[in-house]
Amino acid sequence: MRKRKKEPLVLILAGGVGSRLNILVKPRAKPAVPFAGVYRIIDFSLSNVMNSGLYRVGVLTQYKPRSLMNHLGAGEAWDMAGRRRGVKILPPATGFKDSDWYRGTADALRQNITFIKSHPSDEIIILSGDHVYKMDLVPMLDFHRHRKADVTVAMMIVPESQIHQFGTGITDSDGRIVEWEEKPQKPRTNLASMGIYVFNTQYLLELLMEKKDEIDFGMHIIPSAIARDNIFAYPFDSYWRDVGTIQSYWEAHMDLIGDNPNIPSLESWGIRPNIEADGMDSDYTAAYCSSSATVRRSLVSSGCVIEGTVINSVLSPGVIVKRGAVVRDSILFHDCLIKENAVVDLAILDKEVVVNRKTTVGHGAGKDIVNRIYPTHLTSGITLVGKEVIVPAGIVVGRNCIIRPWTASGSFPAQRLEDGETV
Repeated sequence: MRKRKKEPLVLILAGGVGSRLNILVKPRAKPAVPFAGVYRIIDFSLSNVMNSGLYRVGVLTQYKPRSLMNHLGAGEAWDMAGRRRGVKILPPATGFKDSDWYRGTADALRQNITFIKSHPSDEIIILSGDHVYKMDLVPMLDFHRHRKADVTVAMMIVPESQIHQFGTGITDSDGRIVEWEEKPQKPRTNLASMGIYVFNTQYLLELLMEKKDEIDFGMHIIPSAIARDNIFAYPFDSYWRDVGTIQSYWEAHMDLIGDNPNIPSLESWGIRPNIEADGMDSDYTAAYCSSSATVRRSLVSSGCVIEGTVINSVLSPGVIVKRGAVVRDSILFHDCLIKENAVVDLAILDKEVVVNRKTTVGHGAGKDIVNRIYPTHLTSGITLVGKEVIVPAGIVVGRNCIIRPWTASGSFPAQRLEDGETV
């Protein structure tokens, strides 16, 4: 009698600091950053798991986990609550030493070996909690089994200009990975790892215990395994974006809108938010546009009130744009208020930001003046405004600027925050 396979266990890595998202991760973990109005970034991975018919999930958290934990709940929003299913939050075994925290992706799993063993499986699927994509995991699992692989890595072709950000693999004619380079400065391939893996469970457990000093999959585990075991590349050619930088996060939002968007409606992808946990099930009414409003190429969420102009922008629930105000090429989180004759141009505003009358956020042609404190974070003109900031009336904020969360009005310059400055 053929042995029945045990259901795979899914582990979502959601503990990274996400420092390149700058002030957007000051009040929350990176996977809990809002996306496209009603979603959080981690909703993509969770929905992909749900739509693949998988229901046993562990989420490895670490940095500022409270908002993420509140959002996940017990997994009800993704149909994962029940006797034989569920979402389990897995924080590190924190203590008095720095080594008690997760030091890397492999170390995170090593610290949760007890959880893995208590949920018997033949395979473990490892996902990241900070990617925007739609993927059926079952074909990858079938590919892994058919190849009799020890490890399968989801990989896709990326532009040469971006390949240095990823782990890269060189494959033979059968798709077996024969060489690996992590974030190469002079890449020899355009095939990049998506940070999605299928491991045979017993193989992974043995590897983690054998290589106790190796803390990261891309840097350590995968390169050493290639030399001796069956490591295959699973080809993926649909939309996928790592939204770990301000630029990629903004670009992913722009992919949602426009005349020919790169991303269809997220509902058609089957991406599911947790509107109940985030207070959106009853707190917001339908969006309203007055007779004075102009809205073009934009995503406008429930509870928004538009009296001014919104162009090429994404507005989360509860945003108010007053008469004469203009929002352009921007992303506004929940409950922002843009008062009369204010302008928000090429900016990302965190929750409950108030832009007062005749104020401009994102002004001038100084896109080439990078942020002075974070020169690699803001380089294309995007300005960031942190949570619950009240921008004073009449002030002009330049390009590539940062206004930190909860900044008091008295901390602003009298008339202008120059390009690339931080307050």
